[in-house]
Amino acid sequence: MIAIDPICGMPIDTEKAKFKAEVRGGVYYFCNEEHRRNFLEGSKIAYFSMEIGIESDIPTYSGGLGVLAGDSLSSCADLRIPLIAVTLVSKKGFVRQQITEIGYQKEHPDDWDPSMFMRPLPDTVTVRIDGRDVKIKSWLHDHKSPAGGLVPVLLLDTDLGENSSEDRDITSYLYGGDERYRLKQEIVLGIGGMRMLEALNFKIRKYHMNEGHSSFLTLELMKKNGMDADRTRDLCIFTTHAPVEAAFDKFSYDDAHAILGAEFPQEELKGMLGRTG
Repeated sequence: MIAIDPICGMPIDTEKAKFKAEVRGGVYYFCNEEHRRNFLEGSKIAYFSMEIGIESDIPTYSGGLGVLAGDSLSSCADLRIPLIAVTLVSKKGFVRQQITEIGYQKEHPDDWDPSMFMRPLPDTVTVRIDGRDVKIKSWLHDHKSPAGGLVPVLLLDTDLGENSSEDRDITSYLYGGDERYRLKQEIVLGIGGMRMLEALNFKIRKYHMNEGHSSFLTLELMKKNGMDADRTRDLCIFTTHAPVEAAFDKFSYDDAHAILGAEFPQEELKGMLGRTG
């Protein structure tokens, strides 16, 4: 059987391979020890996006933002840029559209089964949301380039038996629900995503936020860097797909305090944001 070295793209005969790694439920082959060590221990860029168009049968995207995110991952895999992506599993997708005979649109869940496309990871992390401990697991998809590169994608999932039915549903619908639902999703993505990367022992040198949906990761970074805003800023990159006001989520301090209060008390949150009202 022939495998591809994810660092250089060289074909490897798995029967004769001298260098391999069994990690996170997968087996990877390398042409030398340096590549193996780099794969296991090298630092990466963490790319956070609420939606990523991985492939058409995985409905974790709704339009241009997700398609562009998927293209970015493909380019990074082609160029062998050391990147790992973080998103939500969105098991019910965005929407499956049906047009009736008289021209009206009906919307249905776009259900899909992650186990058909990726492997579950055993590690879990916890985030305090709305006064409850919410457990988060993840799925790993290896996004491969025809040129041999590889970008791992972590898809966060709150559908665990330990969670309440309300919390299990947080990662069900892409952009679903009301503002409180969206706020919970963004907490899972930003804070939960950071904690998952740590739990899986990824070494991250930069955090790339594709739109503001993952911006709660900056709060977690502030805590880990002694509330040093300059240090946190140096670790972050931000890109926007739709630079208009309507594209950016806004949440009230009351909702943020009620849902996130145990993680970041209201006065601390206001201090981070430089607000007093």
